[in-house]
Amino acid sequence: MKYKDYYATLGLARGATDEEIKKAYRRLARKYHPDLSKEPKAKEQFQEVSEAYETLKDAEKRAAYESLGSFRPGQDFRPPPDWQERYSAGGAEDLGGIDLSELFASLGGARGRGFHDLPIPGEDFEVTVHIGLDEAMRGTEVALELATREMGPDGRIMRTPKSIRVRIPAGVTDAQKLRLRGKGGAGFNGGRAGDLYLNIALHPHPLFRVSGHDLYLEVPVTPWEAALGAEIEVPTLTGHVTMKIPAGSKAGQRLRLAGKGMTKPHGAAGDLYAVLSIAVPSVLSESERKLFEELRSASRFNPRGHFAQ
Repeated sequence: MKYKDYYATLGLARGATDEEIKKAYRRLARKYHPDLSKEPKAKEQFQEVSEAYETLKDAEKRAAYESLGSFRPGQDFRPPPDWQERYSAGGAEDLGGIDLSELFASLGGARGRGFHDLPIPGEDFEVTVHIGLDEAMRGTEVALELATREMGPDGRIMRTPKSIRVRIPAGVTDAQKLRLRGKGGAGFNGGRAGDLYLNIALHPHPLFRVSGHDLYLEVPVTPWEAALGAEIEVPTLTGHVTMKIPAGSKAGQRLRLAGKGMTKPHGAAGDLYAVLSIAVPSVLSESERKLFEELRSASRFNPRGHFAQ
């Protein structure tokens, strides 16, 4: 008969514990079950895994298997001379033409629970959810359509549309992953429901740039506001606020508005950074032109003075 390495089939070493054998079987059974798997040759793989498990989970069969010795998978061998008397239910019958699985099936048949009685966890789903900054700020609900697996009246697994609404909590950030336990596919045979993973993707905002829970806003100011200082109104996600521009401000300077950024999960908030840029009018009235010319004549300020050093 041809030798089959049942331990290798389950990805285990000889001496594996009963719990390790059970865990390996459950993992591979879910992977290769014909009703669930997309793996190539899943049916054949599932049969091999089931055969290995039916032998190794039973103490008597496992002892009989190990007493055969160790050979290369597919190698021809014959059981030791006394194997029939010790283990074979058929006594001293000729075992030369018997398949290894039939040999161990003769030791009392399959006992214990089969795969169809084994609890199977439900399927996990991963979905990208696109929301705006305002929705991330206050939290929102989104509707999702999932194609879940369900067992039909004939016992076969089928895909069924499932509509669910999920709550996105306030304070989520771009690229954050949320795990919603039990919101995935239903389990079988008492298995737990799967989980739903949400990948948060924030829509670009016309004004604000997001970095974690902080916001960045480009704020144009006039040359005289930058030079003399000013109080101006700037937008935030919760309304306009007054911000002070210090005298002598420069382009690129960042002014921090504490707590005016994105909401954080536990009640605090990030900051809003106003990034200043100097805006110059592209069209000047006659009076404006004269004032700028007077300033040019009167000012001794040279922003390029360091070039001469």
